[in-house]
Amino acid sequence: METAGGAAGQCNRNLGGRNTSSSSFRLRSPSLNKVRLRRIFDIFDKNNDGMISIDELSKALGLLGLNADMAELESTILSYIQPGNVGLTYKDFEDLHVSLNSVFFGLEEDVDEKAQDEADLSEAFKVFDEDGDGYISARELQVVLSKLGLQEGREIDRVEQMISSVDRNHDGRVDFFEFKNMMSCVIVPSS
Repeated sequence: METAGGAAGQCNRNLGGRNTSSSSFRLRSPSLNKVRLRRIFDIFDKNNDGMISIDELSKALGLLGLNADMAELESTILSYIQPGNVGLTYKDFEDLHVSLNSVFFGLEEDVDEKAQDEADLSEAFKVFDEDGDGYISARELQVVLSKLGLQEGREIDRVEQMISSVDRNHDGRVDFFEFKNMMSCVIVPSS
C-alpha cells in the first residue's frame, strides 16, 4: 500500500510535465463521464458565471496539489477559450479534457473498461484516504472537501452524516468496498 508521503509526492508534480508513469489524477478514464466532468467544471467555476477563468483553473489545480506554471497554463488554455469569452465554457472545458487525454495519455482502444474503472476508483479513494490506512475517516473527507472550498468541509456534523450514509458496516469510516458501492450509485455509464 502506498504511504501518504508517496501519494503527496505524486500530486506535487508539475502539470506541464509528461509524467505518465503515475496513475494519479489521470484524465483518460473512460468512466470519467459527462456528469462527473460537469461536477468538476462547476467546482472550478468559483463565481458561478458558467466559465472557468485561467485564474480559477490555476487556483483549483493548486488546491488539488498540482503545480501549474501560470504562463504555461495560460498558453495551453487560451487556444480553447472562444473569442469574446473570458474563460472556458463547459464545452471548451470538455474539449480541453479530450485533448489532454490524447496528448498526455494517448488513445488506448483496447482498455478493459471494467479494470480501468476499478483502477480509477482506487486512485480516487487514495485521494480521500490521506493516511493510507485503507479507510476514509470523517476528518479525511473534511480535509478534501475544505481543500475544494466546499461548504460541507466546514461542518464536521455534515461530514459525519455523509460518512454514515455509506458506512454499511457502521464502523464510522468508509472502506474501499463501501466507496465503490457509493460511486456505482452516482456514476452514469459513459455514452
